Amino acid sequence: MSYYEEESPRLSPIARIGFAGAFCAFALAAGVYYLHRQHQQAEMSAASQVDPAILADPTVAQFIAGSDKGPGNDVTGSLPTAASTSSEQLGPVSGLPMPRFVSLKPDKVNVRQGPSRDQAVAFIYQKANLPVEVIAEFENWRRIRDSEGAEGWVLQSLLSGKRTALIAPWSKETTLMLHSRADLKASPTAMLQPGVLATIRSCNVNWCRINGDGFDGWIQESNLWGAYPGETIE
Repeated sequence: MSYYEEESPRLSPIARIGFAGAFCAFALAAGVYYLHRQHQQAEMSAASQVDPAILADPTVAQFIAGSDKGPGNDVTGSLPTAASTSSEQLGPVSGLPMPRFVSLKPDKVNVRQGPSRDQAVAFIYQKANLPVEVIAEFENWRRIRDSEGAEGWVLQSLLSGKRTALIAPWSKETTLMLHSRADLKASPTAMLQPGVLATIRSCNVNWCRINGDGFDGWIQESNLWGAYPGETIE
């Protein structure tokens, strides 16, 4: 009867080097993966930072978690020019001037209290092409203001770059004259009541050519809500 134990086989120096190399390769790969993940997390963290200028609006910060993601492709409103970008505030999402005039795209637009679908509807517009001002941006949402000063948040996709205007909604006059040329002495082409909706065809040197249902002509820019004083629209 044998009472001895067999000695475990010893590894040759070459085998030992092979195992050591494999271990080193595994450790190196793990280190590279760890650094890659750290870099990814750092990029994601940087991308998720919200511009302090956006948070200046008190309705934004509390809705960050529930808002729709992604800036979309915002081409609404006037494009910045070399002269304007140095003096005007640019939207943090779109890079377009703020405030800026745009118009409502559909006939019905829900205006919400905050930049999220979860937020309550404050009021509803029921007229397409109505001019509004973009006064703040957050991801896919735009805070807008109308001619009466009412404000709220809408999805950017509900806004259009089409320029429209209301004929002097503040005016106490019964009618305002539309001219055949950009000249106060030019013959009238129509008499429009305050609040009439028009499409802006062009603006230059404080005059705008507008048209609408049954009218076409020129009016002073100061008699429109939908264009800024001195703004050029082509």
